[in-house]
Amino acid sequence: MRLERDFSETRALLVARARERRNPFTHTDPDVAARILERLSSTAHEAWVDAFMTEGEACARRDEWGAAYGYARVARYPSLTSAAKREAYTRSREWFVRMVAARDPAFERVAIAFAGRSGEGDRIPAYLRVPAGDVRRPVIVCWGGIDAFKEERRTDAYCAAGWAALAIDMPGTGEAPIAGSIDGERLWDAIFDWVASRRDLDATRVALVGSSTGGYWAAKLAHVRPHRIVAAVDHAGPAHHAFAREWIARASFGEYPFEYAASLAHAFGMRSADEWPQRAHDLSLLDSGVLDRPSAPLLALDGEDDTVFPVADLRLVAEHGGELRLFPGGHMGEGDTSAAIRAWLAERLR
Repeated sequence: MRLERDFSETRALLVARARERRNPFTHTDPDVAARILERLSSTAHEAWVDAFMTEGEACARRDEWGAAYGYARVARYPSLTSAAKREAYTRSREWFVRMVAARDPAFERVAIAFAGRSGEGDRIPAYLRVPAGDVRRPVIVCWGGIDAFKEERRTDAYCAAGWAALAIDMPGTGEAPIAGSIDGERLWDAIFDWVASRRDLDATRVALVGSSTGGYWAAKLAHVRPHRIVAAVDHAGPAHHAFAREWIARASFGEYPFEYAASLAHAFGMRSADEWPQRAHDLSLLDSGVLDRPSAPLLALDGEDDTVFPVADLRLVAEHGGELRLFPGGHMGEGDTSAAIRAWLAERLR
């Protein structure tokens, strides 16, 4: 099964994203990013990382921390499948901390104790933001997908609503201590317990927001941990149809630019892109019976023309106890989906 398009096509997709400041180019100069892409002849990791990190280092020398972080973010995109990408991610975190140093509420880097299995980590690194005030705050636990980590979670609006925000990495990405698996939801048990130990957080009002591939975990947790949360949002995640070989072949040439199967395989603990079509079906929330279990309030939303994950998966989630909202556009949807999520959460966090 062919899983990658020609680089000329990949470059055209990436240049268009850079011009529009779309993921992963939200903090880069469109012209500079486009020029770097035009000089590259492939997405081979060493050359890719070197090209974008060179620009990031130059920005860091000028104390331009937002831009430095932005180029390092592109350098480690889409996933940490090589030593070069992992090093770029380390630098991106350093520059991210400098970029957000003056934000209010402050970004507090926390390490949540985790009882991992042999070979797994024992801490869940996260960023916590808590609005000022002597009250227990509702908590939004949020995470991204295969290519957008905790550093990319936009939490300002949650804090403005009076909620605390805890940004984490889903299993298999960023600094998460475990890979994705059929029981990766155990990562959140440590998070729920940690929230309950905090005097400034309200463990009776915890909501989840999982974006892109991360929506998979939000939908699953709504069904397997409904007693620990008041609501969950699955923003454009896979559930069943996305794991079929036919969809994987199609999506590899959709709006996702490159390393679609490789990044998903990496996030779910597999060794190569070739394993993804063979083993992905084991993750089905339908065939495993997860969707047949009672659910916490669950919102599923996406763009109606998504080519990364099928909208049929969001419809399936809605048919099993969720609420569906579709927006124009492709993956994640166009328009103010974030406002729709916040309004829905506000009703459930009262």
